[in-house]
Amino acid sequence: MKPNPELVSETKAWFVKANHDLRMTELALNDSPPLTDLAVYHAQQAAEKAMKGFLTWKERIFRKTHNLVELGEACVTMLPELESIFHDAAYLSGYAWQYRYPGDMEDPSIDEAKSALNQSRKVVKSILEKLPVEVRP
Repeated sequence: MKPNPELVSETKAWFVKANHDLRMTELALNDSPPLTDLAVYHAQQAAEKAMKGFLTWKERIFRKTHNLVELGEACVTMLPELESIFHDAAYLSGYAWQYRYPGDMEDPSIDEAKSALNQSRKVVKSILEKLPVEVRP
């Protein structure tokens, strides 16, 4: 049976946006000087959008949140084999807000930003491997 075209389109849109966030992370890291605050923010966003894309595909309602622990727990009920990847990505949640505004926090290091990018790539790739080709960007 062919999947619902609207569901395919909506799910794919989440993954297109996740890929855009991965690209922005790379661009921020390759800038001179590197924009590590923006890199970690977009790394978090990519993981978040991939999780929301998976939940969309499974027609699971989720609330507006940047909390990857909450989203990961919802995903793991249907993807238990990815529990360790979601667990390892939980720390990315803070990047949704930690460096977004001026304050006392020093920008993350290059190594921290590269680690965030690698973790986010794992999340996106691992989820996409579990989905049909139709929803892949």
